[in-house]
This record gives sequence, structure tokens and C-alpha cells, in this order.
Amino acid sequence: MQPEALVRDHTIYACVMGSRAFGLATDDSDTDRRGVFLAPSALYWRFEKPPTHVEGPAEEQFSWELERFCSLALRANPNILECLHSPLVEHVDDTGRELLSLRGAFLSRRVHETFARYALGQRRKLEADVRNHGAPRWKHAMHLLRLLTSCRDVLRTGELTVDVGDLREPLLAVKRGEVPWAQVESRMTRLAAEADEAAARSPLPPEPDLARVEDFLVRTRRASALAVGEPFGTRQPDPYDEVVQGVVRGGSLGQH
Repeated sequence: MQPEALVRDHTIYACVMGSRAFGLATDDSDTDRRGVFLAPSALYWRFEKPPTHVEGPAEEQFSWELERFCSLALRANPNILECLHSPLVEHVDDTGRELLSLRGAFLSRRVHETFARYALGQRRKLEADVRNHGAPRWKHAMHLLRLLTSCRDVLRTGELTVDVGDLREPLLAVKRGEVPWAQVESRMTRLAAEADEAAARSPLPPEPDLARVEDFLVRTRRASALAVGEPFGTRQPDPYDEVVQGVVRGGSLGQH
């Protein structure tokens, strides 16, 4: 099965991310699309496994296979967690709705480490730009402020909010280069310190709910394996299907 077909036929959740989801879009903003597809279980019985992610087929489109997506979310990957909380959902089926219902299971105090580590790397790049070119990439500075704010707030409240709301205009002023770098740098330092303070008394659990997420993944894989005709859709049922379904349902193969 071609990667494009996995995205076209097996997407369970698709959303818009980037500036449009953050509430920071302007007339020249791209539309970044992200999605999650469920590769049919039967594809995993072959030597060549399904891809963990697919770029395209549309421009600015990127999708993850469900297991990879869940694995990254459990590690508190900032991009993945924000994708789960996008306010701009373009497609969701029953499996996708169950995935969204698990958003809280992925959130933990791990966000402090992952968000902060990513933010530190981005800040170092901005500081290098200032040293080498006299100014940072202002768009990147804007998004770093947004990320630091998001980190602080999720640690304070236990909920991740993607849209920046009332911070839109102050952040766009940074993007336009209207705020001195020293002031932007000071704001970054303050937000990082506030995130450190919030982490100490955050309502988030220390670790994500791995068991709950794994139960969802196993049930989803089992349901896919039980679907007649997978992964080819239109083929006739094969006698081997009954054997596979018996094993998936908990049966056993006799010894001969």
C-alpha cells in the first residue's frame, strides 16, 4: 500500500496547525496540515512495515501512524501535544474521537522538560543570530515566546491551550520587529522562570497514563485485524482470515 493511500484512506484525525491554529495567522501565512493515520494491522505481518510517518500528499501536510504519534505524545513532544489540542479540526472518525478523549492521558509534568529543552535550543539559535547578524529571526522569537507561555500555562492549569487569545497583538509586534531584542530576551527569561515555579506545584501527574493509552492502541489494532478484507479493501475473504481472527479473538492454533 502506497504511503499516500494510507493518508487518503486511513486517516483518523486531521487538523490545521501552525500560525492559523495559534491565532497568529496573517495574510501570507501558510496552512500547515497535520494528521494521524491507522495503518491496517495486516500490513505489519509483512517484512516491510508501514511507514511511521508520511509527508504529503498535499503541500504543508504531514501525518504520523497512530503508534508513532502516541509514542511521541507520551514523551511530551511539544508539536505532537499541540496537534492533539488544535482548535481547527478538519477530520475525525470514531477512532480519532477516542484518541482526542485521551488528551489528558498524555499530559504530565514531562512537558516542563521537553518544552523547556526545545525552547532553550531555539533561544540559543536566536542568540547566535543576534551575534552574527545583529538581530534575531523575529518570527522565531515570536513563536518561542508563545511556546514558553504555553509551557507555563499548562503547568499551572493542567490544560494545554493552543490559541494565544489576547496575546495575539503583542506577539505579532515581536514578529514585526517592533519590540527591542533586550525586552524580548527579558520576557523569555521571565517566562522560563515562571514555568520552573509552576512545575513545582503543577496539577499534572508526574508521568503520562501509559496503560490507558496502550489499552486504546491494542484495542484499535485488534479491531483492525478483525476487519474482513484488510488491508486490500476489495479482495475476497481468504480462509486464512478465519485463522487470524481466531487468534486475535483469543483462540489458539491446534498442535498437529
